[in-house]
Amino acid sequence: MLCLIPIIGGLLIMMGQHDRSEALFYYFRLEDQVPENHLLRLIEKHISFEFVRERLRNSYSETGRPSIDPELLLRIVLIGYLYGITSERKLVEELRMHLAWRWFTGLGFDQEIPHHSTFSKNRHGRFQESQRFEQLFEQIVKQCVEVGLVQGKHLSVDGSFVEANAAKESRIPREQLAEAAQVHHTVRQYLVDLEQQNPVEEPVHQQDQVSTTDPDSTYATKGGTPARLGYYDNYLVDNHSCVIVGVQATAARMSQETVAAQGMLARFAQWQGREPESVAADTTYGNGEFLQWLADRSITPYMRTRDSIHRKNSPFYGPERFTYQPESNSYRCPAGEQLNYVGLNVRNRAHAYIGSGKRCGACSQKAQWTSGRYKYLAIHMDETARQRARELVNTPEFAKAQRERKKVEALFAELKNQIGLRRLRLRRLRFVREQFFLAAVAQNIKRLVRFLSQPLTPTVEATF
Repeated sequence: MLCLIPIIGGLLIMMGQHDRSEALFYYFRLEDQVPENHLLRLIEKHISFEFVRERLRNSYSETGRPSIDPELLLRIVLIGYLYGITSERKLVEELRMHLAWRWFTGLGFDQEIPHHSTFSKNRHGRFQESQRFEQLFEQIVKQCVEVGLVQGKHLSVDGSFVEANAAKESRIPREQLAEAAQVHHTVRQYLVDLEQQNPVEEPVHQQDQVSTTDPDSTYATKGGTPARLGYYDNYLVDNHSCVIVGVQATAARMSQETVAAQGMLARFAQWQGREPESVAADTTYGNGEFLQWLADRSITPYMRTRDSIHRKNSPFYGPERFTYQPESNSYRCPAGEQLNYVGLNVRNRAHAYIGSGKRCGACSQKAQWTSGRYKYLAIHMDETARQRARELVNTPEFAKAQRERKKVEALFAELKNQIGLRRLRLRRLRFVREQFFLAAVAQNIKRLVRFLSQPLTPTVEATF
């Protein structure tokens, strides 16, 4: 092709021109196109997914047409969470064009990519029944422990609100669910699940209105944002490595955060064969029941207690100014008067102690601890554990643990900004749990392969 090259001011302009053309045949290897330091190549080198086929072997029939390899499906889904694509339809479209993704899945150019509906069928079938995603998460955590990435001594726990794939306008009064079940399959299945969980007695419902789109979602808010339908994603994190060692999806209620924390701590302690030394958290977790649960396991709590507003703003003496007398189960006030035990306030979970009206009325210090006729002292059932937590607040270890706790918030930021889980795509708690597990797997894998890919520092022998 003849190309005229103009001469400007005596200078020859060497401008190239590319002709678009296609060869009939190409010699091309996917293996040569993926750099050695590519994330997917590092994952292929350090992590094995062969356990998927082994554990699902009994779920497949020995006759009929061969099904799609479950390891292939898992690899494709994992790519989506590694690169922030949570839609299987879009993921399949991107897979057709991305060389490194094809290499990681083992799909050549002449091999057909699974249809996006295949993922949904397996989610409702074999994967859901075998808890495959939870097992994948546990396997990655155990590998992190075995290679020394996770120390498991000092942990942090927190929960983040994730919006459900449902609008608040989809909520209807609970008494209308039976009628709505005639036209909504999701509601119909929800009522069947409730009946199977409690077939004899009427289940205890916590919401007056239920979403017909996602009945398991909770209408709530966190952090001062407007109320929305959603779930809590609870993380238990190793402070040293920033690896997630526990994941649990719960209803979006503050009371569920400590329940989730107990479950995650118990499972992780079982994996590593010992309890952690400490747990850091925000004030949400500082209730007496959870603090006592930690104390029973000799786990140091680095969290502020959830004291009532009345106690925080009270001008009177607190319980710490009174002296307990175990032999008589009574307390002695700073003036030396005895307060006798009168019973348990079940609603407030507090033991009540009162003084004598005759003796307290003439006390010169009465105005400093009560405005009533006599002294009244309420001691929480778990006051010993609560007081222990208060004493730790002023220690250097508490300040350090609270700084380390910020790593959990960074993981939630990664979850929503990079992985794309600001809003859930799947509905119902069991499928939301799948998304949370896969997101945590993707976050942990990045840290694990980076740790395993570090160059070994050569040891120099000392010479004498």
